[in-house]
Amino acid sequence: MKAGLLHYGRLLLSSFILFIVVITVLFFLLELAPGDPVQALVGDVPLTEEFRERIMAAYGLDKPLWERYLIYLGNVLRGDLGYSFATNAEPVLDIILSRAGNTLAIAMPSFILSTLGGIVLGSIAARTRKRWLDGGISGIAVGLFSIPNFWFGMLLIMVFSITLGWLPTHGKSPYGQPGIYWEYMVLPIITMATTELAYKARIARSAVIESLGQDYIDTARSKGLSSRRVLWRHALPNGLLPLVTVSGYSLGFILAGSVLVERVFGWPGMGLLFVDAIERKNNMVVLGITIMLTITIIIVNIITDVIYGIVDPRLRARLAPKQEVTT
Repeated sequence: MKAGLLHYGRLLLSSFILFIVVITVLFFLLELAPGDPVQALVGDVPLTEEFRERIMAAYGLDKPLWERYLIYLGNVLRGDLGYSFATNAEPVLDIILSRAGNTLAIAMPSFILSTLGGIVLGSIAARTRKRWLDGGISGIAVGLFSIPNFWFGMLLIMVFSITLGWLPTHGKSPYGQPGIYWEYMVLPIITMATTELAYKARIARSAVIESLGQDYIDTARSKGLSSRRVLWRHALPNGLLPLVTVSGYSLGFILAGSVLVERVFGWPGMGLLFVDAIERKNNMVVLGITIMLTITIIIVNIITDVIYGIVDPRLRARLAPKQEVTT
């Protein structure tokens, strides 16, 4: 019990340190980058020196850089991500939350599709090892994993939207219509899922092949079980422990990859908001989105570590208290 608490205590401490480092590095990079946040706030309106000073005082921009950093860090730790310079001082957290649902609407189906598809294809490839089906699945997986997702998205638009006219090219709904329409989700979901599916298929194949070489598989076969039953009931559950870790990282990659995918498809989520904020020198929104993604990835990694400790008996044994042998 003590070893387990120590392990997770170290994990939480390292996660908190990582969180502070991300905020610190990004804050100073954005503050030292070229551009004028005051001009971004007022747009094309001419600025007098007096008006500039009033705006800088109102937003705390007249303070030294180190003081602004400490104020911002303290606000973040209290849950305040600041205000947007480019949208009439609207709270950054409200702006992000208004887009987060759209991002999750394509990110979560992509995560589920890539995980289930990777497990199935990887298991089939492992079962048909060194045969044509294994070679086909492995070759396609390597090819798809090597393709940049934004290029693959543009290719899907050319084929299914422009050439065939089956699916819309961009947006989340017809012009002026509220809500999200499934036909607008298909291409972004496929684009985001494809690279992760290919990677997970390769991981699943290697893990299942290793599992098929274990002694308990020979025992199952000696009992007269069919090859399909041996694969799905014995080899697969015991061989997919690496996918627990991979799936945790995968969600972070999908959320980070949404920046380019949402730009390609004009999907109004956090990724498109992130790109627009960079172009408009809206530093508070850039920082806010990065912080939200960092928190999400840290939480997912902690949950993944806990789940791995539950399902892997070797890790449970290392974290369990040692029993003293008495004579």
